[in-house]
Amino acid sequence: MIPNPSTPAAPTRVAIIGLGYVGLPLALAFTRSGGTVIGIDTDPEKSRIIGRCESYLRHIPSSSVRDAVATGRFTATTDIGQAGSVDAVIICVPTPLTAQHAPDLSYVLATGAALAPVLCKGMLVVLESTTYPGTTAVDLRQCLEAGSGMAAGRDFHLAFSPEREDPGNVTSLERIPKVVGGLTPECLRRATALYAAVVPKVVEVSSCDAAEATKLLENIFRSVNIALVNELKVIYAAMGIDIWEVIAAASTKPFGFMPFFPGPGLGGHCIPIDPFYLSWKAKEFGQTARFIELAGEINTAMPRHVVSRIAAALNDRGRPLRGSEILLLGLAYKKNVDDDRESPTYAIWDLLNASGAIVSYHDPHVPEVRPGRTHARFAGTRSVPVEDRFDAIVVCTDHDEYREQDFSSFRAAVIDTRNAISRRPSGYYRA
Repeated sequence: MIPNPSTPAAPTRVAIIGLGYVGLPLALAFTRSGGTVIGIDTDPEKSRIIGRCESYLRHIPSSSVRDAVATGRFTATTDIGQAGSVDAVIICVPTPLTAQHAPDLSYVLATGAALAPVLCKGMLVVLESTTYPGTTAVDLRQCLEAGSGMAAGRDFHLAFSPEREDPGNVTSLERIPKVVGGLTPECLRRATALYAAVVPKVVEVSSCDAAEATKLLENIFRSVNIALVNELKVIYAAMGIDIWEVIAAASTKPFGFMPFFPGPGLGGHCIPIDPFYLSWKAKEFGQTARFIELAGEINTAMPRHVVSRIAAALNDRGRPLRGSEILLLGLAYKKNVDDDRESPTYAIWDLLNASGAIVSYHDPHVPEVRPGRTHARFAGTRSVPVEDRFDAIVVCTDHDEYREQDFSSFRAAVIDTRNAISRRPSGYYRA
């Protein structure tokens, strides 16, 4: 483990490709450390917004962007050719799954192909996008070498350092240790020096593969444990036992226990996706990732469980699901953020639509559904007010606004998937 040097590192010229939830905070951190940063994204709107000194991510204030741009050391562009003028390039592009739950490296490889012609000798390239072991040292390396005519580890340096961004926590990056693995010892040394300027501690591992495997372990650990409490939620409910009470009691044990909490399913770009990268890769080695696949089955079944609880709550009131008006509270996958990627609310919405229900949503952080890879059909739908005119109201995300809302006088059935409601109506149900 290598701590930050006591004296500031010399300013570094960095290009960050992909200015989303990972890339933008990273760009701001490098600018604050004294570096010169070129942010590159295929979406021209992001460049325009940054040029206006504004933020397009709710959890990052515009003042942070304004401060970075005001230094004269942070600019944004769609031109990847500008990466040819920097010392280091960090790739932060999406790594989704295909419809068949296979890894989709198209964004990584397209970035590598576009970057290769402008690579310069001595340049450092770091991949931060979560992926399976071997992506950096094999797939990305081959792409960069083929397009540049140079050799990784000799002419340019290559490393992997998994992102550990925590949406909603704007200061997280600069207080979380950074894992780094390099293709060669010199690649590792260069990458360690790069990140030591912006993080409190750099944790070196033996290879790019080990760094990629570390990120997968972190997310698989969460996926498996969330699946465990989701399964226990259903079992304990059948026994008349409150899973939330049990978790709170178990959390008083000062050793050997870490609380995880059930919900309507998994969301975000990490936990629902990343474990399947390893289960897919494991097959290449004749292995089956049984825990990972079982956890995936349990977690992806949760939206159906929620819909069954909605149907039961309506049935108690003599109403069928078909034709009932239902309000979903929370489109973001996580409280107090505007990130709706892979949100389980969309799966619940789809299932309710298929059952003939009339569905609306409310989210103070997502006033309108934006186009996305997995929910384009909902694009343009707008958030509606929280009113007691619906047959059922379903708490899908535990935003602070919902925790503070007084539902005690509501006549609608309130189905709570997050244990978020304290002032509850008589028709209160857990899911």
